[in-house]
Amino acid sequence: MIKFFLKRLALTVPTFIALMFLTFVAIRMVPGDPVEVRVGERGISPERLAYFRHELGLDQPVWKQFLDYVWGVLHGDFGSSLVTNEKVLHEFVTLFPATVELSFFAMAFAALIGVPAGAMAAARRGRQVDQILMSVSVAGYSMPIFWWGLLLVMLVSVNLGWLPVSGRIDPIKYYFDPVTGFMLIDAWLSGQEGAVKDAFAHLVLPAIVLGTVPLAVVARMTRSSMLEVLGEDYIRTARAKGLSEARVYGLHALRNALIPVVTVIGLQVGTLMAGAVLTETIFSWPGVGKWLIEAIGRRDYPALQGGVMLVSSVVILVNLIVDVLYGVINPRIRHAA
Repeated sequence: MIKFFLKRLALTVPTFIALMFLTFVAIRMVPGDPVEVRVGERGISPERLAYFRHELGLDQPVWKQFLDYVWGVLHGDFGSSLVTNEKVLHEFVTLFPATVELSFFAMAFAALIGVPAGAMAAARRGRQVDQILMSVSVAGYSMPIFWWGLLLVMLVSVNLGWLPVSGRIDPIKYYFDPVTGFMLIDAWLSGQEGAVKDAFAHLVLPAIVLGTVPLAVVARMTRSSMLEVLGEDYIRTARAKGLSEARVYGLHALRNALIPVVTVIGLQVGTLMAGAVLTETIFSWPGVGKWLIEAIGRRDYPALQGGVMLVSSVVILVNLIVDVLYGVINPRIRHAA
């Protein structure tokens, strides 16, 4: 098992190095001058311009800048924001709980609806229920996040007034210092009546929007895995023993079909992180995605470069964990590696 883990860990090293290089190159292709962000666009002398370029290391050859960047990343230094002068890592750690909270509930929404929907479609294969569920799944996968988010805002928040439009909690009714960074937990710890309910109400729409694409993927994967399992010999044996269809589907088929589904759920972290950028922007959710969009608008290149690296590192780490867990669940994968 240790050998399997070390082999999988070694495979992430080239990915991480390539990620650092691509991030470094891509950020420098973005139009704009980071010096102007720091000192302003007007009234700067050539001497002062040269000073700030030297301070930011922009007067060094590109290869030297890249090596300095790699050295800093390896020592946990992702640079400082040009706008706030805060360490990028500190800003990321402060905002990341909001993104984790949103992503967790989005995936919970996707799994709690997608797994039963996929199992029901497999149980009614070829029937009207199967066709409807899979059609809805394809539609959910095809819908752009920004369109779906704005549509729900207009319908649920503006027209019906059921749920709030933006933010994580009503700052006028409830105010408390963050303890964990997770709003539901902090609202509960504050002891303020109605705070948890209000925080959850703010979470519903963004979680639905962000979880729609993973829901479609989970539903289709569950259906495919269930259909494969239903053709196995032990399912026919269970039916020959006289077990009820509910027991055959629920206990024998679904439990075995969930192994690849769990893997797919883990691999959807990348989708969630990418979708969080648009979702957090639409709902003014103060997380990493909104922070990255603001960094682009402010040409805050260190924040953008460090933020992309940190988010990508989280995705790589989660994929590594899922890969290892899959080897634990299915020993054949571990022995074949």
